[in-house]
Amino acid sequence: MTAELDLNSLKKLVREILATTPDEIGCDECFDQLDRFVELELAGRSAAEALPLVQKHLERCANCREEFEALLAALRGIASSA
Repeated sequence: MTAELDLNSLKKLVREILATTPDEIGCDECFDQLDRFVELELAGRSAAEALPLVQKHLERCANCREEFEALLAALRGIASSA
């Protein structure tokens, strides 16, 4: 089975490949650090400054960003009901 890419998807893929850097983290490492990132956000500290590689990954990865937003919302909900 072959998958066809439209021109816009192909251009986006090439841009992402060209924009990668050797110090990037993958989804597994991002997920491992996500709880700390959320805790910093909830504490009002700059999670992006403390964990810049996680921030960069979240800017590029929709799946990890969804996990971050869901965890953040859940913990905010728990905090507001306490």
